[in-house]
Amino acid sequence: MLENIKAVLFDMDGTLIDSIWIWGEIDIEYLGKHGYEVPSGLQQEIEGMSFSECAAYFKERFRIPDSVEMIKTEWIERAKDKYAHEIPLKPGAKRFLKYLKEQGIPMGIATSSSRELLDTAMEALGLSDYMDYCMTSCEAGAGKPAPDIYLKVARELGAAPEECLIFEDTPTGMQAGINAGSKVCAVADTFSESRKDLIFQLADYYIESYDEILEGTYRKL
Repeated sequence: MLENIKAVLFDMDGTLIDSIWIWGEIDIEYLGKHGYEVPSGLQQEIEGMSFSECAAYFKERFRIPDSVEMIKTEWIERAKDKYAHEIPLKPGAKRFLKYLKEQGIPMGIATSSSRELLDTAMEALGLSDYMDYCMTSCEAGAGKPAPDIYLKVARELGAAPEECLIFEDTPTGMQAGINAGSKVCAVADTFSESRKDLIFQLADYYIESYDEILEGTYRKL
């Protein structure tokens, strides 16, 4: 999997850290406060959107009176403590990060989350020891499946897109990696389980745990 790879890029939520469950809870609390139940399929509708795009979508669809910035601030306030204290790395991730660092392979994060939550997760989980560059989709100027964020992070890491391996958990994120021209490894996550057939069509590789990469037991698609 790592042959001829000069940089490794990670999505964050659901890929590097086990955090998607938090947003299901926040959606219930936030929309409930405004008199709505969470509609079926909401997570797929907003999949890949930048944090700002997602807030704008909520404001329009649910007629939220608050500004986009106020919505983002409230979401961050609801999530930040959980990111600091309750979110673990995905299985085998720390071992894999250590291996990449030992091999001198640059690493980066390309996330749809906010800069505040990215920084919180980085500090809580010690990711700053491994990551050479991190960017949010808001900073990149476009959400996924646009390739912008992966192209920009690859450039910052000094690698051509075709020399990069991207880890993603959602079809939209995988499509962003494909659009960038990179190899893509799908990471198993509960919230993407129902779309495994599509994931298998999009990705080059599939893992349940990052340990599979070092042990040579990953699935080549």
